[in-house]
Amino acid sequence: MARLNDERPVQAQGAPRARSGPPLHYAWFIVALTFCVLLVAAGIRSAPGVLMVPMENDLGWSATTISTAIAINIVLFGLMGPFAAALMQTMGVRRTLLLGLGIVAVASAATSRIVSPAQLILTWGVGVGVGVGMIGIVVAATVSTRWFYARRGTVMGLLTAANATGQLIFLPALAVVAERFGWRPVGLLVGAVAIVVAIPIGFFMRDRPEDIGLRPFGAPADATREDSPLLRSGNPLRTAFGALGRASKKRDFWFLFGTFFICGASTNGFIGTHFIPACGDHGIPEVRAAGYLAMMGAFDLVGTTVSGWLSDRWSSRYLLFWYYGLRGLSLLFVPYAFGVSGVFGLPLFAMFYGLDWVATVPPTVRLTIDAFGREEGPIVFGWISAGHQLGAGAIALVAGMIRTTSGAYTGAFYLSAILCLASAVAVLGIRAGRRTPKDPQARDFSRRPSASTVGT
Repeated sequence: MARLNDERPVQAQGAPRARSGPPLHYAWFIVALTFCVLLVAAGIRSAPGVLMVPMENDLGWSATTISTAIAINIVLFGLMGPFAAALMQTMGVRRTLLLGLGIVAVASAATSRIVSPAQLILTWGVGVGVGVGMIGIVVAATVSTRWFYARRGTVMGLLTAANATGQLIFLPALAVVAERFGWRPVGLLVGAVAIVVAIPIGFFMRDRPEDIGLRPFGAPADATREDSPLLRSGNPLRTAFGALGRASKKRDFWFLFGTFFICGASTNGFIGTHFIPACGDHGIPEVRAAGYLAMMGAFDLVGTTVSGWLSDRWSSRYLLFWYYGLRGLSLLFVPYAFGVSGVFGLPLFAMFYGLDWVATVPPTVRLTIDAFGREEGPIVFGWISAGHQLGAGAIALVAGMIRTTSGAYTGAFYLSAILCLASAVAVLGIRAGRRTPKDPQARDFSRRPSASTVGT
């Protein structure tokens, strides 16, 4: 078992001095396990883009019909976040993850047997939506808060990158399976992966460092569990709704909620769901289109990391202004990119858009903490994240309706672009993040602990 720096073993007299460094803190093993769970969750969320066209061709359903189930899935994924956090407080992280993975495995496997739209809504819409919502980004927030006193931002960035990595790994694989064997085996494959990941979670995941006699990584000797806002006693449901009630009375909450709503509407709700079908409308094969999405995921890794670094050094409001503005301009370019051959067409869009995919997350988290404090900030961000998925679910349905009525996605691209440009202006109205250097809280959330308090 790993030990903290101040828990050094007694060395026998005359024994040679060990040259190895201090043992690796168990918190990093927890990060690896959580990364795998989030990677699978991202892969599952990317599956609808691969399934839409084959299901349309095989079952004769419209894009609107399939988009309805996807929209329900996305909305439930977002709404489950605060309640998943409540379950992690009452049941523990390990049991919550196992329950979520179990629901995903059963529901996704059942998708391979569906024959009606109602069954698609029940399995992929409700079942997979609830299951994936239990293993979503709120797990990263809980793990980074419980297991880390130092380097929480680094850990949150690493776990957020699982979204891009999962997309990068799963999309091409699922596209190949759907092309060679049909869409039904995709659900079986997703269910099998969920079961495989559940095995190490069951054996090695731990809820808190105190459960195995450790303090959080980098915690000083006098640190207590109350330092972590997600570990306080009390009714977690009441805490979550209480935080929502207090936050909703502040204007910054609605600016952050609204802009993150549009963030979801312009990323996984639209591009993540409808990009592959849009490519199909222009004669681009599914595997090639999935490759473009995977390329976005690869550049997303870079964009997320750089955005986290920038949010510690530059105004988060201005970063969001540029992120949303540039995303809007890139979406305006897509309808023309379909007609451009070579690297200056869709490959250029995939690279540019990928850098911006989840770059909005670090500055949004930073502004949320600035606006609502270290105690309630993480809980409020859970509700703001729910807004992200509500936007994703709304545009998933609306884009499908536009495609059904007009026969093309052009109007959906323009709508999403306009929303992003409006967000670029709206973020400048956020009051958080404008503290002066004299404010004692101005650097509270960027302060780095001294080397003597950081574990290994």
